[in-house]
Amino acid sequence: MSEGIEGIPQTAEQETKGTKEDKEARAAQEAAGVEQTGVSGTAEATPSADRADTDTDTDFVNPLRDPQDRRLPRIAGPSGLVIFGVTGDLSRKKLMPAVYDLANRGLLPPGFSLVGFARRDWEDQDFAQVVHDAVREHARTPFREEVWQQLAEGMRFIPGDFDDDTAFKQLRSAVEELDASRGTSGNYAFYLSVPPKFFPKVVQQLKKHKLASAPEGSWRRAVIEKPFGHDLRSAEELNRIVHEVFDPEQVFRIDHYLGKETVQNLLALRFANQMFEPIWNRSFVDHVQITMAEDIGIGGRAGYYDGIGAARDVIQNHLLQLMALTAMEEPAAFDAASLLTEKLKVLKAVRLPQDLGQGTVRGQYAAAWQGGTKVRGYLEEDGIDQSSTTDTYAAVRLQVDNRRWAGVPFYLRTGKRLGRRVTEIAVVFQRAPHSPFDSTATEELGSNAIVIRVQPDEGMTVRFGSKVPGTSMEIRDVTMDFAYGESFTESSPEAYERLILDVLLGDANLFPRHQEVEESWKILDPIEQYWATHGRPAQYASGSWGPEEADEMLARDGRSWRRP
Repeated sequence: MSEGIEGIPQTAEQETKGTKEDKEARAAQEAAGVEQTGVSGTAEATPSADRADTDTDTDFVNPLRDPQDRRLPRIAGPSGLVIFGVTGDLSRKKLMPAVYDLANRGLLPPGFSLVGFARRDWEDQDFAQVVHDAVREHARTPFREEVWQQLAEGMRFIPGDFDDDTAFKQLRSAVEELDASRGTSGNYAFYLSVPPKFFPKVVQQLKKHKLASAPEGSWRRAVIEKPFGHDLRSAEELNRIVHEVFDPEQVFRIDHYLGKETVQNLLALRFANQMFEPIWNRSFVDHVQITMAEDIGIGGRAGYYDGIGAARDVIQNHLLQLMALTAMEEPAAFDAASLLTEKLKVLKAVRLPQDLGQGTVRGQYAAAWQGGTKVRGYLEEDGIDQSSTTDTYAAVRLQVDNRRWAGVPFYLRTGKRLGRRVTEIAVVFQRAPHSPFDSTATEELGSNAIVIRVQPDEGMTVRFGSKVPGTSMEIRDVTMDFAYGESFTESSPEAYERLILDVLLGDANLFPRHQEVEESWKILDPIEQYWATHGRPAQYASGSWGPEEADEMLARDGRSWRRP
């Protein structure tokens, strides 16, 4: 027999790797009180007592049911998911594959149901085929026929428009039929994967047809994608409409960045380690940079993007959420209410620059060579008006007016057609107050920094100075890396896997509440109002790292942007 890694027989090694997902799924289903039967792997609920040894009087106790046992995964109870706008890219590339991956990992109940609603003349079989193709192309975990068959049995499709009463009556009938046939117990989440202008119509239709109100002992929840409004007034109005139908605790606003492992690890990094939190303050930190860069243009999204822009699309939600998590105080507990309390304190303490002309920058990408290809500028994209002032790049300098962060600037930037796709949080520390080394020895020494990489290479880098080997004293920056893919055998789940599971579990830890949305708009609205009356966006070459004005903004503070 051939030898594998470190002397392990190769066949055993392959079996270990190949059956990991199977074991995880079986353990999860066992913990949920489900037993695998038959060749196909379909599951049926079986009481624990039925599996006990009939020769003994003592009921079998599954050790995996111990809530203190960390091997026990969180498994959704009887439930279903209704996706409005199920034919869109988000649903096809993210939502449906995430549902399959959850089922494949044994984290969904055997009777889980998926209902699609869209303007297509499809039958249930057509919808199942669309989901099948999406799963085959985009799922993270391997395709297994038995898992797919079990999911497919609970799939339904409702054709119709959002103002079509007949279609919503059919939806209610489908929900009632699935309750009876699949045992969903009346528990449903309604995912609004639709343009924001349709949010009010959909929730009002759900109320009209009594789909928003759950039977006794059941729950109903609404999942809403960003953008949640385009300014403070529209966000408040949308909150009012949604809360007329669903209680605030029933509304889950999706920010997929908060579902990423690295963002969640930010809290573990700060509050589970003694080595970081004592220096996470104005006494040691010089400034913080939060960057979300994309290397692509707007593509075919001119109708959505023009008039919205980078600041509304990214800074108002993603970057301000990352800033709040970076700057917040330690919560009393890791629950939704405690996290909301601490994040709100940060957002309420944010202060804008006194001179918005000096402390903010907006730009538009111009035609240039990027990645060996000649690309068009924003004003040359299909569907864009030549007089458009929509920003494809935005950078702002913010302060947090509290004891921990007084005087420490937070620089937020986002843009399209930049050097590479990357999202990161860089906490840059002050230089040593005194250096015994000659200036020539430290010419290549920068500031210490902790960089949390949110995407694409999830992990963390610590930058510090080290002596260069040799006879002379020369100090240079070096880095120490932690990468999820190298440190853990488990692959990180996609953000939508975690978020959909949390919705079904009713866990709101990773979802911004309406108070956070409104506070974020209070920060951005004055900037947008200033930009609307002061000139045009600066131009920057596609493939660069933004307009010169952004570099000048930091240079005035004696700092410079990190090059990710």
